[in-house]
Amino acid sequence: MDSMNGTDNVPETATLKIKAFFESAPPLKDAAEIETKLKEFVDRNSSSSENGKINRVVCVTSGGTTVPLEKRCVRYIDNFSSGHRGAASTEYFLKAGYSVIFLYRRGTCQPFCRSLPDDPLLECFTSTDHSSIQVDPSHAEVVKRAISENRSAVNGGFLLKLPFTTIFEYLQILRLIAVSLRSLGPSAMFYLAAAVSDFYVPWESMTVHKIQSGSGPLDMRLAQVPKMLYVLRNEWAPVAFCISFKLETDTDILLGKADMALKKYKMHMVVANELSTRKEEVIVVTEQEQITVCRDKTQAGADVEDPLTTLVVDRHSAYIKHSDA
Repeated sequence: MDSMNGTDNVPETATLKIKAFFESAPPLKDAAEIETKLKEFVDRNSSSSENGKINRVVCVTSGGTTVPLEKRCVRYIDNFSSGHRGAASTEYFLKAGYSVIFLYRRGTCQPFCRSLPDDPLLECFTSTDHSSIQVDPSHAEVVKRAISENRSAVNGGFLLKLPFTTIFEYLQILRLIAVSLRSLGPSAMFYLAAAVSDFYVPWESMTVHKIQSGSGPLDMRLAQVPKMLYVLRNEWAPVAFCISFKLETDTDILLGKADMALKKYKMHMVVANELSTRKEEVIVVTEQEQITVCRDKTQAGADVEDPLTTLVVDRHSAYIKHSDA
């Protein structure tokens, strides 16, 4: 297991910035309800294994965070992400026997929905008369499969879905999840695929109402979002297996940035992906090696998330075995 001596503590300046961020953030709506759901989910997965071992639980984060520019928000800065990687990976983790906490951006891609049309409500259903609606025969199989697999995962207690929109919501919920999973030790994993804002407008300095264009050009100074990966690894869930993602548009700096994140935040793996090729291949950076993971182009409909999650599961298994030794 990872050591937790004094040198692993978050530097004091970083701790103060993180504390200030959470203290100034708007209160999380439904925080008590989220905590209850998390407790029930973790309790179930702490005691339901047939062989007496704790079930593996992965927190998959997905989609991009927004940065509100006003308290009564009309305008915001958005981080690009369709949520496809997180949704696809969630499906593969469930198939591998994991229970999944899916922390996702509202309106982004959902598990089991990737085969559906872009507008499934209008394209998958037809009206037979004034009062009846049925699934269009051309989409019947994919709709049936999506509904069946989703209900099986949710009703079986293997999938917990928690939505976010803003950077404030995302980080507050992530902290709740991490603290909840601490009791699972090395059986917990974080697969941090969300596109998280690097800059934000502090809540206390944010205007209440819509910014008026009549005031002239907008001149706004953004603060840097405190880096939470280090505190996640060292305080919130210090024994969990952690994978972060690094997206860049410049291939010349991608691997260097991924390696820096690996060492600085003590990640177990960093998935490096370049914007234009992210659906075809990624490079997984660890302390020992760099592994290129590619989509199987010989298989129709294959994606890169399948071999990627297979690799992650394998490394997590080795980590658990080493931790139990």
